[in-house]
Amino acid sequence: MNDEDKEARRAFINGIRGEGSDQSTEEAVQAEAEAAVKQADEGWVVRILDQSGASEGDDDVVEKVKGFLDLAHANAFARAYVRDSIERCRVPGAADRDVLESWFAFGENAEVVDAGEEGWKSSTELDDFVSSPATPMERDWRALDPRRLVSDEEVAGPPDEDGQDEDDDDDAFVTEIIRRRQKGQ
Repeated sequence: MNDEDKEARRAFINGIRGEGSDQSTEEAVQAEAEAAVKQADEGWVVRILDQSGASEGDDDVVEKVKGFLDLAHANAFARAYVRDSIERCRVPGAADRDVLESWFAFGENAEVVDAGEEGWKSSTELDDFVSSPATPMERDWRALDPRRLVSDEEVAGPPDEDGQDEDDDDDAFVTEIIRRRQKGQ
């Protein structure tokens, strides 16, 4: 989020609170809506952070995953990613504290970039994650990975030999059946 977007959010929040701002509530709402549209155009980003500190650079960012459909999608991915990382650090018979220490030493954290208070945070669920092992479904961040999403064109496949899409044929077939029934045939 750039400085203009941050300022728009700040103005929006101050406008709702009624705190000192030269901007009217309507202007603040408009600025927030524009910032949300901009975020939607760019998509949400999740940063994967190396807990061990062994990654290159000072920020411990291992990877940035882009292209999430919405904030809920990004939050679900981040949650599942951390859940899986904790399970990879769990050894049979380990106490909760040992699992947590192992995760802080060797695991990976995930955070939704520029999500503010609406973004999922591992700190809110860490205790629950270490105290109860995850199911395979709770760990399946790969199913939520936007890099694996396919478009409608990819699902439909190549066009038919006659150049017609099968869906077009189906629509024409259904339309013909409706006409016949309306005519009483």
